[in-house]
Amino acid sequence: MTVQPSLLFVAGLGYSATQLARIWPGPVAGTVRSEAKAEALRAGGIDARVWDGDSPLQLPASACLLVTIPPDAHGCPVLRHVHTGLSHDDSGPDHDYTGPLHDLAVTYLSTTGVYGDLAGGWAFEWSETRPQCRRAKARALAEDQWREATNGRASIVRLPGIYGPGRSAFDRLREGTARRIVKPGQVFSRVHVDDIASGLLALHQRPEAAARAGGVFHLCDDEPAPPQDVIAHAADLLGMAPPPEIPIEEAGLSAMALSFYAECKRVSNARTKAALNWRPKYPTYREGLAAILAGEG
Repeated sequence: MTVQPSLLFVAGLGYSATQLARIWPGPVAGTVRSEAKAEALRAGGIDARVWDGDSPLQLPASACLLVTIPPDAHGCPVLRHVHTGLSHDDSGPDHDYTGPLHDLAVTYLSTTGVYGDLAGGWAFEWSETRPQCRRAKARALAEDQWREATNGRASIVRLPGIYGPGRSAFDRLREGTARRIVKPGQVFSRVHVDDIASGLLALHQRPEAAARAGGVFHLCDDEPAPPQDVIAHAADLLGMAPPPEIPIEEAGLSAMALSFYAECKRVSNARTKAALNWRPKYPTYREGLAAILAGEG
């Protein structure tokens, strides 16, 4: 099945979404929080508009909606304001606003944190969600709200830790803030921002296969790894001595940071690969870091 280019409307044109915009085959529009950012994106061909997060949000008709804005205690703010913001504008096709929400193609970006702690076990796309921290519980609530609002048609994409140019171990090493904190047995899954973009595009291009896959997708690399190993490898690529290892008990971490180390899981992308015919370009952090460094050169 050939999918025609569609307008991509992004609620929250942030790091991952702007990377997707670079490869999206059709026009891209969406929201940002400031006029300065909107102007910068418009210069790159993106129809960016300022949205304060607390007023009606109008969506162009026949758009693919990607929601990246994080939830609050009541769930997804985008969904609340889309419900109140639907209207029709007769000024032309570029301003023709959508009808019932269940007619939209919706993708919601969530987090693998909704699985909670698996003591190093594997999280699959069909695994039960058991969110433990407040942030993950809010994500799970938002997922449920989108499923209900779209009659189960929304695609839920759960992401682990995101890295890429400008947001990698290289930056922390250069700034002198990188720390090799060690908790025995701790691993994290991660994903390069380019692989998020290619995965989201594959999701759009294979709607029938995606529908058969059950609605939940994991965009992540193939090798969950200890965080201290990633820092050490990045230091080696830079020709720097790696920071010393620090036992987690001696690291003086904040409550927020400790909450990340309280959960240990490995995230499988096997069903997502099969459903979308997608493969991460950077299957491990080693390829991803090498590409970032090469791009800087």
